[in-house]
Amino acid sequence: MINRQSPVMVTGATGYVAGRIVKKLLDEGFTVHATVRDAQNAEKLKYLNRLQENAPGKIRFFTADLLDDGSYAEAMQGCELVFHTASPFKINVKDPQKELVEPAKLGTRNVLEQANRTPTVKRVVVTGSIVAISGDNADIKNTPNGMFTEDIWNTSSSIDHQPYPYSKTLAEKEAWEIQGRQHRWDLVMLNPSMVIGPGINPFATSESFSIVKLFGDGTMRFGGSHWGMGVVDVRDLAEAHFKAGFTPEAAGRYIVSGHNSDFMEMAAALLPVYGKDFPIPRWALPKWLVWLFFPIMVKSTTRKMIARNVNIPWIGDNSRGVRELGLAYRPLQESMVEHFQQIVDHGLLRKN
Repeated sequence: MINRQSPVMVTGATGYVAGRIVKKLLDEGFTVHATVRDAQNAEKLKYLNRLQENAPGKIRFFTADLLDDGSYAEAMQGCELVFHTASPFKINVKDPQKELVEPAKLGTRNVLEQANRTPTVKRVVVTGSIVAISGDNADIKNTPNGMFTEDIWNTSSSIDHQPYPYSKTLAEKEAWEIQGRQHRWDLVMLNPSMVIGPGINPFATSESFSIVKLFGDGTMRFGGSHWGMGVVDVRDLAEAHFKAGFTPEAAGRYIVSGHNSDFMEMAAALLPVYGKDFPIPRWALPKWLVWLFFPIMVKSTTRKMIARNVNIPWIGDNSRGVRELGLAYRPLQESMVEHFQQIVDHGLLRKN
């Protein structure tokens, strides 16, 4: 059982998901040890500092570098629970090995090896990803019951095809390997699908903001696609972290995904509110047309990705988290509208 009087550490605290976790912890009265790249950068920390103004909890900032062994020592001191959210999430990369795989593995190793050296730590909750389970939608044909579950590992991604999912898969395997070599602290792995919803920082550089912005910036003005994916609200994901940290029986992997969705269903959630003012896609393009033109418009997309994902549903089984952690999910439209509105409110999208 985690002692609620001890501080709780959150890595990468300025991140999209981490911000919501920090808010939850502060609202619950915890002292948060927040690791950031520069604890003296008041501008970067202003959104987190605002969170504690009306919350019973307190936040302490610590400078730490994900790739620097030992840099988490001070922040982790005295903590029984660690939330490790810091991880590179970049799609447009020139050297996937150096920009994705090596940082993902090294960052995981540095945090968990520090847990080994910190005697107070009892549990580490890691923000993994659904892509460590499903690399492409086409992989669903190889699943036992036609859906992705926690028992499945991504075997279709590689350094050349879907390097980001490949890096997340290797990083998670690294985490389980390190945890398995000791018996003092346990590991809970959350595997969220695509995260949407309003962030603590409205100018976040998260890929989630970039993807939601695509629905209104004209990229899909001629039509979208039935690219299947799971979707979860960032606030529901933060709640999942909290429950994973403080539910004594929590163990292993949990798929955290509120909806089996696709681009067109996400667009349909926006149309009633924004259809008159923004070029929200209203129809799906034929797959061959997406295959031909989308890689030109979105450089991170390849034709192999389109072939293995468009017009193929993504179906994930979130029942373990619902059953064991009591997870619940808000409606897709609520998440999409509130995220889109945040982007509009801060001048990041203009009306027609």
